[in-house]
Amino acid sequence: MHETVIANNIINEAKRHGDIKEIYLEIGALAHIPKSDLLECMKKLVTWKIHATEKKAQVKCTCGFAGEPKILDRGHDYFFIECPKCRKVPKLLDGKDIKIVRVVVD
Repeated sequence: MHETVIANNIINEAKRHGDIKEIYLEIGALAHIPKSDLLECMKKLVTWKIHATEKKAQVKCTCGFAGEPKILDRGHDYFFIECPKCRKVPKLLDGKDIKIVRVVVD
């Protein structure tokens, strides 16, 4: 159900550009919904060609580490991450958003 709401929001936003043939998405590794679940849902709702890339999460930790966190658990609307260097909870800088990168219209 949750993935349908997100998919419909993406579809409605894309349709503002015209008659869609293809859509390009960037899905954060820690987005509200995993890439595979979102794509599965969207493919049931539209006949467009869907291109999607996953953007890795980026964090900064008080220990000085900057980079990709260790993902301990991930589900719909939640994730648990830690710094791979010191095991503290780092500050998430990127990798949580779902973005429409490009749409191809007729």
